[in-house]
Amino acid sequence: MPPPNSCAWAPIDDELYRHYHDTEWGVPIYDDQLLFEKLILDGFQAGLSWRTILYKREGFRKAFNNFDPAKIARYSDKKIQRLLEDKNIIRSKTKINATIGNAKIWLDIMKEGEGSFSNFLWDFVDGKPIVGEWHDYKDSPTQSPESEAMSKALKKLGFKFCGPVIVYAFMQAVGMINDHEISCPRHKQVQKLSR
Repeated sequence: MPPPNSCAWAPIDDELYRHYHDTEWGVPIYDDQLLFEKLILDGFQAGLSWRTILYKREGFRKAFNNFDPAKIARYSDKKIQRLLEDKNIIRSKTKINATIGNAKIWLDIMKEGEGSFSNFLWDFVDGKPIVGEWHDYKDSPTQSPESEAMSKALKKLGFKFCGPVIVYAFMQAVGMINDHEISCPRHKQVQKLSR
């Protein structure tokens, strides 16, 4: 049973979705590869619900080598064809090809400068989560100046499926933006988890 006053967007009767809310959503993530995974999954969500992606997440992890960018960047036409036949993922050739391209760009980022995808992304919020003060999750925005700036920078590098709305959802998921309702126990809990 979820705690009282928990965010209303994750249905009580959907155990997987509720578990995601109670343990993952909004928790700050600093791991380069986990951030890559979350960004790719949010890209696959375009035009779909997060619930659809969440229920296929394990299938995605298996199909995409646990989101190892070095492996994804080398996918052959044969591998792409197998992905297009895999019922455990979203079978979109455009999104699959975008994932391969995004993996190549991720590898380039990791080779350059500080070599950290995490640092690159967290710089858009000055390294600290933006804390929302929403009484009702429906009042939170779908994009922000920070998500617009991150989207623009990612697109400039060549990333696909990273518009400002997708990026805002990503930023919420990885704890760059804490949009738990202020009455939700997770609102304060996730704040304590940031660096």
